[in-house]
Amino acid sequence: MTETGLSQATRDRLQAELDDLTTRGRIEVANRIEAARALGDLSENGDYHAAKDDQGKMEARVRQLQSILKNAVPVDETAAAGESVATGSVVSLRFEGDDDPEVYLVGSIEERRPGLSVVSPNSPLGQALLGHCAGDTVEYQAPRDTTLKVEIVKVGE
Repeated sequence: MTETGLSQATRDRLQAELDDLTTRGRIEVANRIEAARALGDLSENGDYHAAKDDQGKMEARVRQLQSILKNAVPVDETAAAGESVATGSVVSLRFEGDDDPEVYLVGSIEERRPGLSVVSPNSPLGQALLGHCAGDTVEYQAPRDTTLKVEIVKVGE
């Protein structure tokens, strides 16, 4: 399993979500399943099947959160605010052939912020960006063996 760089705020938010799902969430779903069972025939009981489906989705999210938190490493917030691209940096990029730059957060999808797309630092683009500064042009391998060029317009918000 690969490490996931998380800010302390995101780590705290994910831990709170995990705590909520493993306490209130499990109790709520169990109560829904019990109420649906009381209605009788389970083979045609839509409430029962919906509750069981919700339970499965919730347990999948619990496992995902446990894995993320187990493999989380703190993001160096001073490095993310520096002049070169690091995990946690917000970058403006101009793809070759485009006129307008696009803004991205380099980090985990769990770090998402409104209005920003996320680039994983483990992706080909993320790996190409790390350590580079505004004004640099980097190349990376996209799917189907296509090489793309990206200019780093700005590092930081």
